[in-house]
Amino acid sequence: MFIRNTKPIIIIALLLIPITAYWYMRDDNAAKINPYLTRTIDRGDIIQTISANGTLTPVVLVNVGTQVSGTVAKLHADFNDQVETGQILAELDPALLQAQLQQSRANLLSAQTQYNIADSKLRRHRTLHETGFISSEALDIVRQELDAARALLAVSRAQVERDRANLNYSIIKSPISGVVIARDVDIGQTVAANFQTPILFQIAKDLREMQINISVAEADIGLLRIDQPINFTVDAYQNSTFNGTVKQVRLNPTIQENVVTYNVVAMVNNDEGILLPGMTANIHFVVDQRQNVLRASNAALRYQPKDPTASDSQQSGRQNNESTLYRLIDGKPVATPVITGITDGNFTEIVTGTVKAGDSVIIREKSEKKDSETKFRFRMF
Repeated sequence: MFIRNTKPIIIIALLLIPITAYWYMRDDNAAKINPYLTRTIDRGDIIQTISANGTLTPVVLVNVGTQVSGTVAKLHADFNDQVETGQILAELDPALLQAQLQQSRANLLSAQTQYNIADSKLRRHRTLHETGFISSEALDIVRQELDAARALLAVSRAQVERDRANLNYSIIKSPISGVVIARDVDIGQTVAANFQTPILFQIAKDLREMQINISVAEADIGLLRIDQPINFTVDAYQNSTFNGTVKQVRLNPTIQENVVTYNVVAMVNNDEGILLPGMTANIHFVVDQRQNVLRASNAALRYQPKDPTASDSQQSGRQNNESTLYRLIDGKPVATPVITGITDGNFTEIVTGTVKAGDSVIIREKSEKKDSETKFRFRMF
């Protein structure tokens, strides 16, 4: 029974042997005919960029808070509302503030009465002093009482002004014209301003012009300049590219785990209003660009032949902008030195050299791919 079941397997294996042999022979013949993969040198545009990430924010963002504590009684603004300067945003319950103001006014009346009494007393004692009925020491005591009453009156007036101002502060008004980005309070919520001013609203002055706060590594900061153009995309509109310019390179570094970055501010035009605060921007700083230049694939510049006799013998004496391309002549790679310019990650500018547009240069040997594929080929036996 076992021999009968294995007979079809043996037949299939015998049929696969000539097919596999033919496949190997075909690949070997193709590799012998042209064992290299090549790319053509052409002309085109190259844009050298620096990549970074940043966050879109309004140019002017004001945090509106309160200087007094209380319970929110009324709300007159909500998210995305357009507001004008001086417009009422919210009102706190004024009951306690009104009571404090009334108490201060009562204290002011009492201080005014004490001052009037002290002033009349001083006039009477001055007359008595002139006629010799009281001494100068007694007159000085009455004068001090008048000075104390005058000081108490001034304090009471200041207290009234302070309580009146606190009552006015219970009405929260917009300091600028703009749009409400955030509202952090609700009706009935108690806000306490004892230690720090609580933030009730965030108002952006104008969303038609925004800025991007970008973290740039110290290795790239030397390539940036003021008014340098940038291109960026956002996740919400992945098929759209937006433009901006560098406004400021801030000198204050940020150091985290020995990594130094600098904050770069870029200005962005948002007339369409589709860019929103808080969006993450994928930025490309345009460092340099060339139009219609001779360019070669970066893979061709990285290629090194396995045959050491075909390699450039002067590689050790090169400068940073010198490289070597390998052209295929009579089936063998021939080194061609070139001077390179800027790169965009895929192509590199060829400044000088004996190559020209239309020349084919080697990027890889086909045998490399074949060897890597055979490592993962399934073995039947």
